[in-house]
Amino acid sequence: MKIKTIIAAAAVLTAFAAPAFAQSFYVVQDVKTKKCTITEAKPTTTETTVVSGDTIYKTRSEAEAGMKTVKVCTSN
Repeated sequence: MKIKTIIAAAAVLTAFAAPAFAQSFYVVQDVKTKKCTITEAKPTTTETTVVSGDTIYKTRSEAEAGMKTVKVCTSN
């Protein structure tokens, strides 16, 4: 009976902790240099701007592929 309780508690903790480990990637552009980069945090300053719209990528490779489709990133 104790094992079932421990397993249930572990499952509940994992369900709440797993989203905290999820990463987000954004395609951003430096306002001065017009260079696009990928960042793990949404910019909070006016020095960079998100150019991927409302798209939040789950992996870096998705963000890299997305950056190739953003017009302002491919035109430079």
